[in-house]
Amino acid sequence: MADWQPELYRRFEAERTRPAAELLARIRHHVVFRAVDLGCGPGNSTQLLHQAWPQAAILGVDHSAAMIAEAKRRLPQLSFYQADFTDWQAEEAVDLIFANAALQWVGHHERLLPHLIDQLADQGILAIQMPDNLDQAYHRLMRETALLPQWRPKMSAVRNRDALPDTAAYYDMLAGAGCSVDIWRTTYYHVMPDVESIAAWLESTGLRPFLNLLDENERQAFINDYTAALRWEYPQQADGNILLPYPRLFLVAQKR
Repeated sequence: MADWQPELYRRFEAERTRPAAELLARIRHHVVFRAVDLGCGPGNSTQLLHQAWPQAAILGVDHSAAMIAEAKRRLPQLSFYQADFTDWQAEEAVDLIFANAALQWVGHHERLLPHLIDQLADQGILAIQMPDNLDQAYHRLMRETALLPQWRPKMSAVRNRDALPDTAAYYDMLAGAGCSVDIWRTTYYHVMPDVESIAAWLESTGLRPFLNLLDENERQAFINDYTAALRWEYPQQADGNILLPYPRLFLVAQKR
């Protein structure tokens, strides 16, 4: 799969950082000496951790070389490491593992979450935020666009991310691993100027599995077809803007 594109991701950085800040607000009263930002992306969430605990040793981990390079430019005083976080192993126990909008891209959470909890020190925190939006129209329309006759032959290999387990399953995973658990879900309504902005937002995330199967010219044609479909689902508000609903799931587990 093609590498991530930090410049596309940063176009909506304020909107992407807000859930990370709200997750952090739930845990910032904890004492943290060692923290890991798992799936750190371009470093926007890592910067929040550094501001909350400026004396802590903070490591950013991401599988994308482009994202790691951008994070290093942004925060040269911190450490970053390129790795697949599904089998990442801490060198020593950490007080916080922070995973903002990352773990939804991988499966088998019933194995991954206990593995991450094993990396925590006693009373350590696992803090997770994930988009929980595969039932939203903008995701359904990606799949429907891929089924159009002009795209179906190239889309046979598409592998979109799976729906998240339900909250009861997450509770059992985390409580069963010896943690106290706090779970909540928030739907953000982002104000977008037009449907083209919705497509631009998703081009760097949800659309990637589809666009990675196409060449440059085909990608733009696919986005055009997708954008046309969005117009039917997302009408303008009275002031001309469009509301983009974006549900997100939050999990905070403290190791007993």
